[in-house]
Amino acid sequence: MLRLLSGFGFVTGATYPLRVLAVFRRTPRLWGYMITPILVNVFIGIALYAGLLVLGWQQVESITLSLSQWLNNAIASLPPWLSFLGVLATGINWLLDFILVIGLLLITGFLLVQFGVLLGAPWYGQLSEQLEEIRTGQIHTVEVGFIQDIGRAILFELKKLVLGISVGVLLLMLNILPGIGTLAAAIGGIILTATITCLDFLDAPLERRRLRFRYKLGIVFNSLPASAGFSLVCMALITVPLVNLVTIPLCVASGTLFFCDRVLPKLPQSLAKPKSD
Repeated sequence: MLRLLSGFGFVTGATYPLRVLAVFRRTPRLWGYMITPILVNVFIGIALYAGLLVLGWQQVESITLSLSQWLNNAIASLPPWLSFLGVLATGINWLLDFILVIGLLLITGFLLVQFGVLLGAPWYGQLSEQLEEIRTGQIHTVEVGFIQDIGRAILFELKKLVLGISVGVLLLMLNILPGIGTLAAAIGGIILTATITCLDFLDAPLERRRLRFRYKLGIVFNSLPASAGFSLVCMALITVPLVNLVTIPLCVASGTLFFCDRVLPKLPQSLAKPKSD
């Protein structure tokens, strides 16, 4: 029964990008908050896909060639009766090639999210406020000065960077193990990217409450498995080239909806509702 409920939570989290489309359909004025972020994403996307994607594709081909040569040399040293393992090696090589290509698209989409969400923050913030008011009937914002607001935004990005580098170094070390290590590192990279992606798309309503980074990270993990379903679907949406120029604002909006439905009811009363005058 618990496993069934857990799986249902995962599926529910994955449906939020569709749910927010229903909200947009009922409230057409919200589309106005999407236009400028989409234009920002177009300019960022052109720069990323023109440079990073081409360079990254060359690296994928280099890694795939090295792995292929290592597997062929390993099989060549085996007895003749084990020659059938060549077919298995071809399958492993194809799988790793597929994982690396998906990883490249994820990284490109991930960087597009980082720059797009940062530069489009003023419009995303207004969109998130409108959605929260529609969903809950009120907006909770802890007011701080302009300088402090900028400082918090910079610290948030730096802490995400520290998280990514610290875990990324450990994952990079796994690549010392040929084949299996690369696969484990790729899976770990997807989990790390999903976590940071979830932080990005949930951040608008969380930052209005001026929560600490650890608290935000705790919310992501405490919302499992729904947050896993939500982040993986968002990752899939931001991975598709060109389509992600439109889906990033959609994911930001669905993050606010996810917060209102699944996070806000569990927050302490002092954080869930604005203080009365």
